[in-house]
Parts: sequence; structure tokens; C-alpha cells
Amino acid sequence: MKQKIIPVIIGVVCLAIGLFAGYYGKDLINKGKFTTAQKIAIQDAIIKTQVQQADSMLETVYEGSLDGIYPLEQAKKLGADLLRNLRYGDDNQGYFWADTIDGTNVVLYGRKDVEGTNRLDAYVGGVYHVREIIKNGQKPGGGFTDYFYPKMDKSEPLPKRGFSLLFEPFGWVLGTGYYIEDLK
Repeated sequence: MKQKIIPVIIGVVCLAIGLFAGYYGKDLINKGKFTTAQKIAIQDAIIKTQVQQADSMLETVYEGSLDGIYPLEQAKKLGADLLRNLRYGDDNQGYFWADTIDGTNVVLYGRKDVEGTNRLDAYVGGVYHVREIIKNGQKPGGGFTDYFYPKMDKSEPLPKRGFSLLFEPFGWVLGTGYYIEDLK
């Protein structure tokens, strides 16, 4: 039992560090007098760090499967459950998504109706955004994508910028993003 708890505890500690950075970074943007380009650079650093923290959490879960604590499929389920419920930012609105490299959604901010569906042909605002997110996430060190997507519980697509990164052991591209209008 003790061996099963250790990876989860390590993951929670990594997340706490990431949440701290997300909260204070947003506060810095809101209180500072920055140009839009500077705000984008700050927010880019925040979301990249958040995705790296989520990647670290998944690595800890994956290592549990390598250590024989649980099988790989159970590690993937645990990783998806943790990622689905993971939030960041002072308003707790930051969330994560994950898609397989073939475009099948694993996690999308708790939208169980989307999970398991293939989003590769999702086309919003003139962009196949999932294709771009997956392509950029597979670059060494991950990458940024500009696209359009509606806010939660809304229908109008708005300009958004995301960072994605391939978590190779699971074949998942993880990401998070922010709406450009929220920086003004």
C-alpha cells in the first residue's frame, strides 16, 4: 500500500509548485503595466510551466507501472483521472487536455462526452486546432499553438493560445492554454 501512495504524493507536491507559479504569475500580469506582447510572454511561460508540471506528474504515475506497483493501463487511468481534475490559477479556471497522437481525446476539462472521440478533424475559426496542437506538442520540448476555441459553456470561438507537449510513454499530447482577451 505504501508503494502505491508514494507516486501520488510526489505528483501532488509537483502540482503544488506549479499552482503557486500559476497563481502569482497571473497576479503579476494583472498588477503590472505591460504591453500585450509582454503579457503574452509571461502567460506563455506560465502555461508552459503548468504543462511541464503535469508531464512530471504523469512521469511519476508511469514510473509506478515500471516499478510494478500497477499495470500500464491502470497507470494511464490514474494519470487521466489526475489530469482531468487538475486546475491552476488564482481563479482555478486553468485546466488541461490530452489527446493521443492520432487525435483521440483522453481528457478535456472533465467533458466525458468528448473523451474517447477523435478530434483530429475539429475545425474552428479556420484552423484544425487539434492537428496543430498535436504537431506542435511533438516538437522537441513541445510548442505553442494559436487557434480559436469557445470558452467553457459558451459557443463563440475566441482567440486562444496553448502550449502542448508529448508524454511519450502514454502516447498523449498534453496541453493547456489561455484566451488572449483575458490578458487585457
